[in-house]
Parts: sequence; structure tokens; C-alpha cells
Amino acid sequence: MKRFLAGFGLIILLSLAGFAQTETVPYGPDSERHEGIPKGQVTKHVWKSRVFPNTIREYYVYVPAQYNPASPAALMVFQDGHTYVKEDGDFRVPIVFDNLIHQKAMPVTIGLFINPGQHGDELPKDPWRADNRSFEYDTLTNQYARLLIEELIPELSKKYKLADSPKMRAIGGISSGGICAFTVAWQRPDYFHKVLSHVGSFTNIKGGHVYPSLIRKAPKRDIRVFLQDGSNDLDNAHGNWWLGNLQMDAALKFSQYNYKFVGGTGGHNGKHGGSILPESLRWLWQD
Repeated sequence: MKRFLAGFGLIILLSLAGFAQTETVPYGPDSERHEGIPKGQVTKHVWKSRVFPNTIREYYVYVPAQYNPASPAALMVFQDGHTYVKEDGDFRVPIVFDNLIHQKAMPVTIGLFINPGQHGDELPKDPWRADNRSFEYDTLTNQYARLLIEELIPELSKKYKLADSPKMRAIGGISSGGICAFTVAWQRPDYFHKVLSHVGSFTNIKGGHVYPSLIRKAPKRDIRVFLQDGSNDLDNAHGNWWLGNLQMDAALKFSQYNYKFVGGTGGHNGKHGGSILPESLRWLWQD
């Protein structure tokens, strides 16, 4: 109960901050549907995890029209999948994927959009308020990587042929989902090469503030990282999100990582990150 109330309070705080600090940003043509562009298919599923016992979650699978079972596809995973998969939301990933895959700006890529876990047998009415979200996303362990590598990706592989190379796998998320994406690649660079973080929570919710120091002192991982944040992001007892991302920027630069940081003036929301998503994906997948 304490964990639920703490998570609930944090989500309310994040939501209020996101509405309080908004940023007017334009969306380009790659975030819009166009006649003649092949449209991928999105399906919704439910999963009960063994890595996170007694939890239930929804997940979505995007399969591009160009997918051919004879050719292994790239994979991109998103935390808080419900917000990334929405075609009228901030990110509009299925639309952006359709456009960029058609342009050959990124490979034929299957999208796996995963919601956070909820304890019990009932799905949460609001996935943002799933009671296991912060534990799964903010904890600096290999548990979430195991959920992907031991459970959900093998389940996906029963139906689709996926590429084996880590350079053909990417992972992204917003807020706590952003630091989760980095943790997965940090823990398993042999499996995930590309990281996309929107307003990532590199603060002391569950120890994430240590990453800039770890990046400077630990052996360099073979990962590519794209960070986005806004100067009006959160500032609370857990830390200052903007400063946390600036520290990540400085640490990645110091350790000579292949990375890019794009800052704006927005708050804790997906407006800026969504508007630059096509450019972010072009950069991530340029190899």
C-alpha cells in the first residue's frame, strides 16, 4: 500500500508539472499520415509476468507492411507503450514508423509497446498509475531487461523473425521509462545498442542520479544514446530533471559515447520529444 501511494503521488506530481509547463512545438510531415504510404498493423495483448510475479500488463505490437518473414526485422521497445502507440498522441510512433520505413530512413522494424505492470488480475484503469511502474522503471537492476529478454521478446519471436544483432535493437521511453531504457542498454549492451530517452528521470527516485558518475568511471558500453529534455522540467525532492539530463550530457561527452542531447524549454511532457521523434529516429538508426 505504501508503494502504491508513493507511486500515485509521484504520478500526480508529474502530471501537474507537465500541464503547468507546456511548449508549443510544430509537428512535421513525418508525423502525419499520407496517401500511398503503406500502413503497419497494431495489435493489443495481455501478459502476466514471471520476472515480476503477480503482475499483469497490456502490450501492443506494431508490424510494418514491409515485414517479410524471410528477412529478420529490427526491433524497438517502448515503455509506457500506451502513450507511444497512440496515433493522436504526442509521439504517434506507428505513423512515424510507417513514414520512415517507407523512406528507408530506418530499417523494417517491429515495435513492442509495453505498459507497466499492475499487481493482481485486473488491469489498471490508467496505465500511468500502474502500481509497479516505478519499481520496474526506476530500479537500477537487470529485472526489466529480463522481462524483455526472457519473456516478451521470445513470445514475439514465436510469430516474427527478429534480427540477432544488438545494433538492430532499440529501446525508448518517457520520464521513468526513459531511465528504464538506459538501464536496459547499460545492463545488456550485448542485446540493445540504441537508447531513446524523453525527459528521462535521471534523478534519485530509486538511485538513478548515480548514472553520470557510473558513465565516467565504468567501462564504456557499446551503445548509442539520444536524450531529450526541457529547461522547465521537474524540480522536486527527487532532484532536478533538467540538471540530471545535463549531467548525463556532460558524462556521455566526457566518456566519448556516441550520443546526442537535444534541449528545449518545455516541461515534463512528450510535446517536444514527440515533435522531434522523426529526427531522433533518423539519428538513432543512421547506421
